[in-house]
Amino acid sequence: MPSQSFRFAILALSFALATSNVLATSKTALKPLLAQPDAIVLESSFSKPAPLAKGVWQQRQHTRWAIKDGILLGIPSTDEYQKSRGDHQGFEPRVSVPATPAECIAQFSVRFSGGEETPIAPFVEIGHHVARVKFSENGVFLIADGESVKVAEAKNFKYIQGKWYHILAELKSDEFVMQFTDGPTLYARHPSFAKPVKSGGNGLGITGPKGGTVEIDNLTLWSIKPKERSTWAKTRSAFPHFKPVILKKKKPAKATQ
Repeated sequence: MPSQSFRFAILALSFALATSNVLATSKTALKPLLAQPDAIVLESSFSKPAPLAKGVWQQRQHTRWAIKDGILLGIPSTDEYQKSRGDHQGFEPRVSVPATPAECIAQFSVRFSGGEETPIAPFVEIGHHVARVKFSENGVFLIADGESVKVAEAKNFKYIQGKWYHILAELKSDEFVMQFTDGPTLYARHPSFAKPVKSGGNGLGITGPKGGTVEIDNLTLWSIKPKERSTWAKTRSAFPHFKPVILKKKKPAKATQ
């Protein structure tokens, strides 16, 4: 029987070969709603193979990432690493971008393929455990405050394996917006958004399905200007009201010495 690593290699090759044709005809038309872009912090179409710059990217839990055929491709950690660990084994490909500004605009395309959905993954987040959007067969959900409360949802926008999602996300102070091309806009205001958690996965973070792959393309990160867009108050008033749903009790913070 082929090894797990061999199967992942075959998956990676087939996905990469299909990517250029898909993205060539899929252009996002999303524009910021909340924030005004200031300076470009990071921009990549992943057109040329190159090592991921340290300090800009973090390959988390020993999962494996490489630029191949015009995309950034992530696969799980090796069998050996998974067997050597009691937790954080790297079953799901995980990457973060510590270079992401604390307040930012992020635009990118992402595709999750293979593997299986779990109660946690796949997801996209800005700030580790801060503003996390969970992709599910039951819809997409915006979760805040260490995954303790659901603050927005779109149940009619169900996660489909192998589909490219074109996304524009904005985080400013205690407000977060995520738009999907040909899909919903998730919006919420929560005090935890303005209190980034210092952890090993700061900035933009993307995690794939268990045992599956992640492909990322056409990524741009901006810092933002202090003042919000002049149309924001009107735009915000049009979003439907969502009553937050408590998912679990948040663990109390440890006392400092």
